Amino acid sequence: MIYSRICGTGSYLPEKVVTNKDLEKIMDTDDQWIRERTGIRERRIVGEGESTTTLAEQACRNALEAAAVDPSEIDLLVMGTTTPDLVFPSSACLIQKKLGLPDCGAMDVNAACSGFIYALSVADKFIRCGDARKALVCGSETLSSIVNWTKRETAVLFGDGAGAVVLEASDEPGILSTHIHANGNHADLLSTEVGVSRGFAGIEENDGRPELLMKGNEVFKVAVRTLGRIVDETLEANNMDKSELDWLIPHQANLRIIVATARKLEMSMDQVVISVDRHGNTSSASVPLALDEAVRDGRVKRGDMLLLEAFGGGFTWGSALIKY
Repeated sequence: MIYSRICGTGSYLPEKVVTNKDLEKIMDTDDQWIRERTGIRERRIVGEGESTTTLAEQACRNALEAAAVDPSEIDLLVMGTTTPDLVFPSSACLIQKKLGLPDCGAMDVNAACSGFIYALSVADKFIRCGDARKALVCGSETLSSIVNWTKRETAVLFGDGAGAVVLEASDEPGILSTHIHANGNHADLLSTEVGVSRGFAGIEENDGRPELLMKGNEVFKVAVRTLGRIVDETLEANNMDKSELDWLIPHQANLRIIVATARKLEMSMDQVVISVDRHGNTSSASVPLALDEAVRDGRVKRGDMLLLEAFGGGFTWGSALIKY
């Protein structure tokens, strides 16, 4: 039986740091209010010349280097993003060119904050069915481009960044299972209101840019319930008890949501990888960013059992159980 396993991780963050104190200068908020409600202290924001694909390129290069894999060996590139550089070509195609990959399949997946989990699931299936031997999976976002910086209810939450993994075919289990879901009935709770076919009416309200809209309290409630269900589904599918998990690597949206998920798993917070305090919510980039950080600092080791999970606009949600 063919499995896919992670053979390298990488990430990249913009240099520009925006702290809560910086936000106090431009909107009605304060550091204590933000930290108590979200756990966020600071976030990274792209500077001039940086974009979703420039961040992704560096994260992918770092993952390829960690895996000791040459770009010519990649059979598939799957990119999770909701903030692509262009309508088309896809960001994946742009990154394919930047990295000098062969004429392999390259595609974007838009599942908002669940984008990396969705992309990982797609790549895992390609390897399991024998259509790819090595795949590059990335999540990259520049949420700062669609945030209204006058509205504290959204502006304080989001940041920019990218994370990536290299998957390879293996006889030994790596990714044990992935689970992805969506429910469009909640689409109005976390969304934008403009698009190519629907037009851009009203876009002048945010300096001519699309605006991320969110009903925070409702999103929080649905997210906590939904992530609880995906945890149960994942463990049951693998006939595994929660005590067998070594690490929870969650989407970094809000510290309170992360704590609620850890509590359901009866896991110590010492077993949870947290980066939301320094990165904010980087959407599809948040899970691979946190994973790469924990791998590189030595917390996550070969043989550890990892549960990755995410929840995002759509609504979409997903999980991956991985023996690292």
